[in-house]
Amino acid sequence: MIPTLVLQEHLPAGETLPQRMEAALAAGFDGLEVRDARRERHAELREALAVGGIMPTGCPPGDAGFLADFDVGRRDAARDHLRRELHGLGELGGYGVITPAAWGMWTNRLPPFDPPPRTPDEDREVLLEQLSALAEDARESGVLVLLEALNRYEDHMINSVAQACEIVAAVGSDSVRVLADTYHMNIEEDDLCAALRAAAPLLGAVHLSDSNRHQPGLGHVDFPRVLETLRDIGYAGSLSIECRLRGVPEEAVPTCGAYLRRLLTDWS
Repeated sequence: MIPTLVLQEHLPAGETLPQRMEAALAAGFDGLEVRDARRERHAELREALAVGGIMPTGCPPGDAGFLADFDVGRRDAARDHLRRELHGLGELGGYGVITPAAWGMWTNRLPPFDPPPRTPDEDREVLLEQLSALAEDARESGVLVLLEALNRYEDHMINSVAQACEIVAAVGSDSVRVLADTYHMNIEEDDLCAALRAAAPLLGAVHLSDSNRHQPGLGHVDFPRVLETLRDIGYAGSLSIECRLRGVPEEAVPTCGAYLRRLLTDWS
């Protein structure tokens, strides 16, 4: 089964979401990954779905805080926001809402090199508590929570796919899975394909972005080998394009779509 190939909603050309969906479909994609799937936005999202295509995943920007924030109030706000995203995406027929532990909150790899306000054990305890609480909402909505590992410069807690897998396994819920992002993996993993193979039982979604954070095919990530690995492990989930576009959307998006479709030609 060929995975679904989707663009984050801001990437294709178009002033409205239906126009962006139309542009994504014309470029060879199956749909869009949305930034906000809460019910307050459903009228706009349903207009885009009426054009065609799918919205399998949601990737909220984190405006409400992050799941493992140091501040308990922001943690609560982030969990409430993700609950609403889960139920909203479930009503649209999607299957996964993405969250990192945190983004841009702390890094041990950049100045001032002070120790974070929590120990690694405390980080883990908070993250397990939060994900376990969300697992029930995910089960009720029929949508997965997808934990994303970020590189060491963007977060200090979950950097490798293996670390994400360890946390997800500890949660012990079929409603919590791992998202692997090729950009972050390019920084953190010794071997992207070996990491994907090891994560296969817990892998719920994949973000595709090249080593320079531009669209696939413009850096040195070996996407033919990555997609061959995903085929070999029987991956059938979402392949979301999360990147910065080099070039204008009207040209860059169709070129990216054609490149990835060529790589998926032999998928069976």
